[in-house]
Amino acid sequence: VDGTKFTKGTSTPDDVALKLRGPEGSRVGVVMERNGQTMDYILTRESIKISSVLSYMSPTNVNGQKVGVIRIKSFSGTTADTVAEKLTDLKKQGATAFLIDLRGNPGGLLPGGVGTASLFLEENMPVVFVVNKSGVVDSQSTLVKGMETNAPIVVLVNSNTASAAEVFTAAVKENHRATIAGEQTFGKGVVQTIRPLSDNNGGVAITVARYETPQHNDINKQGIPVDVKVPIDCPKDNAAMCLGNDVVFKSPQKSS
Repeated sequence: VDGTKFTKGTSTPDDVALKLRGPEGSRVGVVMERNGQTMDYILTRESIKISSVLSYMSPTNVNGQKVGVIRIKSFSGTTADTVAEKLTDLKKQGATAFLIDLRGNPGGLLPGGVGTASLFLEENMPVVFVVNKSGVVDSQSTLVKGMETNAPIVVLVNSNTASAAEVFTAAVKENHRATIAGEQTFGKGVVQTIRPLSDNNGGVAITVARYETPQHNDINKQGIPVDVKVPIDCPKDNAAMCLGNDVVFKSPQKSS
């Protein structure tokens, strides 16, 4: 993308997206390799609207629970509000437990991950610590009790779950709110912004800070270990199939 090479295993879709984004109407060069053939494109940037949150009731009960599934493809400024609406709708359909599917979620906006995690946490719970280059720590915690702090939750992740999606995962894991299933996450614990180039020639991604989990773990290039390893190749429209009998929906641990 504009001369920057991205490879599987060392780059996330979010890394590519940061490079692709830029002012509307500006142009970006993209070289792709598919089936041994190289394809070269010059694209003009336009605004796009993405539906990043989907929900459905699991076709079958899991360990006696009626499971509502929420699949989050990426985090934006509206994700928390959308997830709140999906929670309300699934509860009306009889959901007694929730599966949050973050497979392939490259991250997106950090506030989206923080706000969405806050929906499931009690008041005054740490969500993330953001540390800038000067070592100044910005502690982000929940301000009020979340709308869903009682129902059992499982979060399904894979090796492409990264960045803001890892913020969400670590927040509910380390606050003992959810069971994490799947495979170890990618490990992108840095905060980046896009610095525009002159003459609308796109932008360059700049790392401005790193983040630590609620227990002050630095997961950059490490990832988040899961509580239960399960296959992650089940259909995206039936994520509960990944869980089998290996994952139990547990009620959250309440602090005394």
